[in-house]
Amino acid sequence: MSVRFASSRPDSPDALVLPVSKKGGIDAALDGLSEEVAAHLRRAAQAARFNGDTASIVEIVTDYDGEPRRVLLAGVGSGEDHGYENAGGAVAAKLLTSGEKTMIIDASSDSSTDTGSRMAYGALQRGWRLDRYRTRQKAKAKPTLRTITVVADEDEAGRWAAHEHVFAGIAFARELVTEPPNILYPKSFVERCRPLEELGVKIEVLGRDEMAELGMGALLGVAQGSVREPQLLVMRWDGTDGEQNKPLALVGKGVTFDTGGISIKPGPGMEDMKFDMGGAGAVAGAMRALAGRKAKAHVIGVCGLVENMPDGNAQRPADVVTTMSGQTVEVLNTDAEGRLVLCDAMHWVQENYRPDVMIDLATLTGAMIIALGFEHGGCFANDDGLAEQLLAAGTSSGDKLWRMPLGKAYDKLLDSPIADMKNVGPREAGSITAAQYLQRFVQDGVKWAHLDIAGMVWMKSASNLWDKGATGFGVRLLDRFVADNFES
Repeated sequence: MSVRFASSRPDSPDALVLPVSKKGGIDAALDGLSEEVAAHLRRAAQAARFNGDTASIVEIVTDYDGEPRRVLLAGVGSGEDHGYENAGGAVAAKLLTSGEKTMIIDASSDSSTDTGSRMAYGALQRGWRLDRYRTRQKAKAKPTLRTITVVADEDEAGRWAAHEHVFAGIAFARELVTEPPNILYPKSFVERCRPLEELGVKIEVLGRDEMAELGMGALLGVAQGSVREPQLLVMRWDGTDGEQNKPLALVGKGVTFDTGGISIKPGPGMEDMKFDMGGAGAVAGAMRALAGRKAKAHVIGVCGLVENMPDGNAQRPADVVTTMSGQTVEVLNTDAEGRLVLCDAMHWVQENYRPDVMIDLATLTGAMIIALGFEHGGCFANDDGLAEQLLAAGTSSGDKLWRMPLGKAYDKLLDSPIADMKNVGPREAGSITAAQYLQRFVQDGVKWAHLDIAGMVWMKSASNLWDKGATGFGVRLLDRFVADNFES
């Protein structure tokens, strides 16, 4: 869908969407409608017990110069907690395959800032879908909605670009997560990111030989069972003209398909493991958003890209690998592979860019889903200030986080009798021991946070902002974090 702006309500029979807040009530939204249509909407709202609750909708069909026209009231709640985005998304879900080609969002009666733009932003998110592999589809299931017209002044139209580029980042992350694993694997992931160079992102790629020279035994151990060559993808955006010497480092787990390796996963549900690169997808999407809107920040995005397969050459439980940092790891479970990928990628970026702040994102543990369900990503951090900044960015962006503990008491759960550490602890505190493992690869003085987003990158039910499937979680969060703490 495309978004365009108009200074006044277009004279057309296209679907008309009017936001209604719980504070303002219906009357303000009805301004400019005929008495007959306004009365019809009041009766419909009364019958539906509509009071402006977030994402609630009242719809009527009226006559517009002899043609039918949908008019919809969309509840935005109290205007908080992303009510406008959710309202826009709810309307988009209703109209996406309805036969309507254009919807007009007229929020001119609402005094809040950028109301129409925020609704359009939500509508774009809910309208995203990947249909390239569908060769047969019923006509009524095909999307018809193509254009969103926002009635707004020039100032709001001028601010739209920021929303547009963040959505482009979300869409990019969703595309990467959704693609099937025979299409998206380490090398093709890299090729999907190449167009970012046109936006000013500098890209560097390390292959198997380069990583072997550097001693990345942990990452390469995960990859050795696959015919797909691993890649270390490095994306750098500097919108500060060199003023910020040390970049913010973002590190993403990019296991493009995870069978579990020799510690193979159960068959039912294994198809979902194409999304085990959701952390890398979020990093790539964030780089797309930041470069697109020309963020005044210096950011380095690193994605460790591998495929975890149970080949005859695959890593075995009880193997000992040497990481790039020199620390040794006894691999007791080859399905605890994400931390092996991340530890080498994290060490590499610290050695080469000396960041003061480093954040890794990963679909790391099923235990995180048991702890937090599908409402929050887990946040582990070695610095209270960084944790608070990330939690605040999560709340303001809508990609919510919940802080989880770290502590020396958990370290002994990773002790190995023959190596520096094991790659797994016991069943208890599984997400915490995974974070404790990663913390061993954080260099002195580096503020670090680990975001375990296992429950957030893929949803089995639709919401107001996404259909079933990929969510793009992490892109809005990272963009907001950068805007609040590196561009202010």
